[in-house]
Amino acid sequence: MTTTKPKDRTPTGFTPSPVEPLAHQLLATLAQHRMATTNQLHVLLRPDASRQSVSQQLNVLRREHLVEFVVLPQAHRTRVWYLTPKGARLTRDWPALRGRPPYPITTTTAASLKTPHTLTVVRAHLAFVADARRRGDEHGPLDWTPEVFHAIGDGDKVVADAVMHYTVTGGQQRRKLRAFIELDRTTMGSERLASKLIEYARLWSYEPQPVGRRRQAAGPGWLRWYPVFPRVLFILTGASRRTLDNRISDLQAMVAHHPLVASLAREVPLGAVALDDLEEHSATSDVWVPLAGGEPRPWTAL
Repeated sequence: MTTTKPKDRTPTGFTPSPVEPLAHQLLATLAQHRMATTNQLHVLLRPDASRQSVSQQLNVLRREHLVEFVVLPQAHRTRVWYLTPKGARLTRDWPALRGRPPYPITTTTAASLKTPHTLTVVRAHLAFVADARRRGDEHGPLDWTPEVFHAIGDGDKVVADAVMHYTVTGGQQRRKLRAFIELDRTTMGSERLASKLIEYARLWSYEPQPVGRRRQAAGPGWLRWYPVFPRVLFILTGASRRTLDNRISDLQAMVAHHPLVASLAREVPLGAVALDDLEEHSATSDVWVPLAGGEPRPWTAL
């Protein structure tokens, strides 16, 4: 397996207040994100401090058998950190992680197999974190939850690569936004990628059947978790610009031709972007292609 070095960019501007000790934040972030490189953890937690301080604290946690790492041999021996079973047990009942059981990785082989996709998801998160700091919006390390499962009936489920919570603070009032994130590394066929829209459309329309004759249906199942159905954002990487553009066109075709997806698109913002554009221009630049048609715009304005 060939692994390329993840693109980590240190944001400038707003710096999060280190309310919790760095050791606590490192463990919580690894519990939330599953895995991250030293530099990704530095960018998420201490962008204005030295990277060495983060590295030193990680090594302390490793000596206490709470974290471990694998090395990416093709990426200048970058270290990728994850929780040990002991670290997972320690963080299991932390309030910030309630309802989000830690995910221990028990072998270096298992860690290596999960590395490419997991690190790319974190890389996408860093783009939103950097933009939020620049703008003064609210979006931190734990406002991004990877691998979120929702039932859609008949034993089926939709699995989002991440669910993002983001608060826009500019203007006269705060806007609380949510998004399902789909990270495409061009490892699946374009038709299979586009079919993810059908899964989200099923989740949007799915109403669980009440148990017993006297109980009335409570509406769509997603209302258990969200006051408004989250927008759906596709972030693409791992291929040429032409290939990525073709995959975005296939997503737009699914919106145009599938009746249930078209209904979803009339109610829920849907967009797609190349990860390189997200990193180069910022998340709130005019780089998001609306899947229902129109000119590129910020994800907040889809």
